[in-house]
Amino acid sequence: MSEWIRSRIRIIPDYPKPGILFQDVTTLLKDATGFRKAVDELVQPFAGAGITRVAGIEARGFILGGAVAHQLSVGFVPVRKAGKLPGPTIAERYELEYGADALEIHSDAVQPGDQVLVVDDVLATGGTAGAAIALLRRKQAHVVGGAFLIDLVHLGGNERLTGLGVPVHALASSTNADDPVF
Repeated sequence: MSEWIRSRIRIIPDYPKPGILFQDVTTLLKDATGFRKAVDELVQPFAGAGITRVAGIEARGFILGGAVAHQLSVGFVPVRKAGKLPGPTIAERYELEYGADALEIHSDAVQPGDQVLVVDDVLATGGTAGAAIALLRRKQAHVVGGAFLIDLVHLGGNERLTGLGVPVHALASSTNADDPVF
């Protein structure tokens, strides 16, 4: 699966700032067969796991997470950047590899005991996913795992989430900062 995913993702150097190799998954999303296969592979390890909600992280995590929620027949929770949700929210600040930001969910997005799967396109440092996990846990939800298209293992996000007790499932991974594709 890793090479298959890699072949469908465009790398954009120096975006959003110099030194960043941006993993553009829109090339995968526009491929109907590829998109379907990726969603099926993200769902597979969690089918039958009792998940009650999928939390998708803005923005590409919305696309993937919505499709995963549909496949699992569960509700979807948008995890958005600050100021984007209309109702009462809770927020969590976090650090990115290229700055700082905050995420929010609606105050009533999850209930205590909900079994939640966090979905996003890329796991890098784990700051964004870690903030999403913190938000969900503040509402007493149980985060059963994180599902990602790409895990940039050398940036430490996998280790960070695992340290939080959240298993990581990724369709492709890079363990080396010199990897020419990732």
